[in-house]
Amino acid sequence: MAKTMQPQELIDSAVVDPTGNKLGKVGNVYLADATRQPEWITVKTGMFGTKESFVPLSGAHADQDGVHVRVDKDAVSDAPRIEADGHLSAEESAQLYQHYGLPMPRTSPDGRMDARPDTARKGRDTEPAMTRSEERLNVGTEQVETGHVRLRKYVVTEEQQVTVPVSHEEVRVEREPITKQGGERAEIAEDEQEVVLHAEKPVVDKETVAVERARLKTETVTEDQTISGKVRKEKFEVTDDEGKHRKS
Repeated sequence: MAKTMQPQELIDSAVVDPTGNKLGKVGNVYLADATRQPEWITVKTGMFGTKESFVPLSGAHADQDGVHVRVDKDAVSDAPRIEADGHLSAEESAQLYQHYGLPMPRTSPDGRMDARPDTARKGRDTEPAMTRSEERLNVGTEQVETGHVRLRKYVVTEEQQVTVPVSHEEVRVEREPITKQGGERAEIAEDEQEVVLHAEKPVVDKETVAVERARLKTETVTEDQTISGKVRKEKFEVTDDEGKHRKS
């Protein structure tokens, strides 16, 4: 839920651009002279927050995640480098408004833009402070090739034996006695008869038929893997005049 932006609460808040990129933390808040409302913030950038860039609060809102501004990370990175030294000159303000494509506000009688830094931070900055940092593992996944699988077919020759019933003709002599003499005349002479014999033989023929279809298909299997890595972190150590140490 968005909340009203109070200068004191904006200090050290996270700054997020429209795409969700975290730009850094709020360093200073600049108020408009006319409305006394936050007009600009400086965002701490760099590895240790040593750089500060001016970011407009026009159209911004704050919630529990931080300050959501209307300008993107690239625009902030390319913004003119201006020292956050407590005030903006007319020339510096003009550079910033022109860079972000914002309309120029009216100027104050002394020629300066109607914006000034919030003084709520001064009391905090007078106390020395040390920032402790630590490394954290950011684990993600990426898809890589682990191998190739090919499907191919090849020809093999094998011996097959099939039993086939076959038939053939054989000659058998049938005799029957003649009991009565008919009108046939019997005589002794040579004679012969010819009979054609038939037999079946196996005939081999081959045909090609489709017997099976195969295809390659991939499926995703999810398994848990444990990732370990070494990270560094800073700790505080307090030493008094007697040389006693206290760690935290």
